[in-house]
Amino acid sequence: MVYVRDEGLFDAPIDKVWKYVNNQEGNHRHETIPSMRLLEQKGNVAEFEAETKGPDGKLQKETWKFVFNPPYGYDFEALAGPQKGTRHTHTYIPAGDKTKVIVVGDFQFQGVTDPAQAEKMALQYLERVFNEDNATLKALK
Repeated sequence: MVYVRDEGLFDAPIDKVWKYVNNQEGNHRHETIPSMRLLEQKGNVAEFEAETKGPDGKLQKETWKFVFNPPYGYDFEALAGPQKGTRHTHTYIPAGDKTKVIVVGDFQFQGVTDPAQAEKMALQYLERVFNEDNATLKALK
């Protein structure tokens, strides 16, 4: 497990980011997450089964828990699957017509014992997802 902190600046105001994060338009998609299915939701806590692409490109199943704290972020925990034990928090900070996002947490990757490799994998994943999200946010009306 490795602790990671990363941040970025979305080219969208916080209300647009939050609407997108909540997938209200059905357009929150990622190349590494081909599908997600809601298992249970109670209040601001939701569990999903996700089909993800591993580093080798093979599909794998994971169970994720989100605790949503609108509009300022959410907590994530991988309950089952190759990232079991991963926990991170996404915090959104309004910045005029943009939104700063800060991600902090502990990342776990099954079979990866080298902390430097785990950190590299986590940062690559966060960058990829951020870039996909930012591109989608720019395209949304």
